[in-house]
Amino acid sequence: MFIFVLQTVWLYISELAGKDIDIWVILKFLWFFAPKLIPLVLPLTILVTSLMVFGNFAENYEFAAMKSNGISLQRAMRSLTYFIVGLAITAFFFANNVIPYSEYKWQNLRRNISQLSPSMAIVEGQFSSIGDDFNIKVAEKYGDRGQYLREVVIHKKNSMRPNMNSTVIIAKEGELVSEEGSNTLSLVLKDGNYYEDIQLKNAVKQRSRPFAKSYFEEYTLNIDLTALNDTDINKQNELSNHNMYRASELFAEIDTLSNSFTKDIRLFGENMYYRTGVNKFRDTIRRRVTKDTVYSEILDVFVERQQSEILETAINNVKGTIQSLNSKKIEFHIKAKRLNKHEMALHEKFALSMVCIILFFVGAPLGAIIRKGGMGLPMVVAIFLFLTYHFIGIFAKNSAEDGTMHPFIASWLSTAIMLPLGVWLTYRATTDQGIVDIDSFLQRLGRLFKRKKT
Repeated sequence: MFIFVLQTVWLYISELAGKDIDIWVILKFLWFFAPKLIPLVLPLTILVTSLMVFGNFAENYEFAAMKSNGISLQRAMRSLTYFIVGLAITAFFFANNVIPYSEYKWQNLRRNISQLSPSMAIVEGQFSSIGDDFNIKVAEKYGDRGQYLREVVIHKKNSMRPNMNSTVIIAKEGELVSEEGSNTLSLVLKDGNYYEDIQLKNAVKQRSRPFAKSYFEEYTLNIDLTALNDTDINKQNELSNHNMYRASELFAEIDTLSNSFTKDIRLFGENMYYRTGVNKFRDTIRRRVTKDTVYSEILDVFVERQQSEILETAINNVKGTIQSLNSKKIEFHIKAKRLNKHEMALHEKFALSMVCIILFFVGAPLGAIIRKGGMGLPMVVAIFLFLTYHFIGIFAKNSAEDGTMHPFIASWLSTAIMLPLGVWLTYRATTDQGIVDIDSFLQRLGRLFKRKKT
């Protein structure tokens, strides 16, 4: 757990450190983030500990002493099996209740921190909202407090038309400057251009789209932070994603998203059918030919002027249809991806419980077979097996998000692969066999060569 929390610190230290945030807020941030690490930490912990304990037993001939007293490996594992089953049930309730709550608290705290600290709200490579009037994008942040910016793009909203970005400012470099206790953030921009749309009351003159453009070596932009500084760090925001739902809520949400997605596809299909005009087709065009005349092409039935009009209309309809299909394709892909994430979140709650049991039956017999305890070989073997399990799960989930794999299969694939391994290792350990029987393998090779000679 310490290793994974340390990784979290490295991921977010650049956003949290040096932002005048109290140390208790940072600790609270890590505390709310920690529960979502349990699905990674718990399986690895079970695998490592079962390997170390049973490997240590086998290395010190504890199992030999047990077997001499009539205690089999199954009986030696019985009490731990009950414990692991109880732990798996506890893990399900933890994943179903604690992790969704902590996910909400973590996302909520992160949003409040970003509103409290504007420099944290500015994320590299994407537009970030600062207040209600500014959207800022930077290519890079650097400096001990992230106060220096490179390749700054600022969109300022129009007070008369809030949905319109009337001012665009582009600068090569920038610096965030503000005095302690001040409600004004000064953004000093260097070597840039300023562009602004001019709004006129005369509608006729406005059609020419007048604008003002200028170049500056240094320009200071003052942003009012009164609303930001009044932000309550414990404010409860309205947040929602697939990781914040319990199993019962996920069932209802998946049903709602699935019905909505199906309805959208059906309505889009009906709309595309109506756009073709087939349902309104009427044969009212005067033809120049008799009905006994046969032509190789349909357009030959019409006069030349009508042919060009028909072709132009058909081309425009096809272009509009293709454009509509492309936009809907992206929209449907986003909706399908969202639905797949909800389905995987549901199955992962149950898969966590099963993988705890399966990895125990992988680690315990494997430790008894290799007969090595401590932090050496068992740790290497455990990490190798866990990384295999983890990477298979990651690749499967990425495939499910893109729609190339069913969410159910993606959620259970890595667990299903570990299941036969656990069964095989348990069988080998209970029958006092190694992982590979070298003598038996060599004997079979010898018999095979003898048959070829004869």
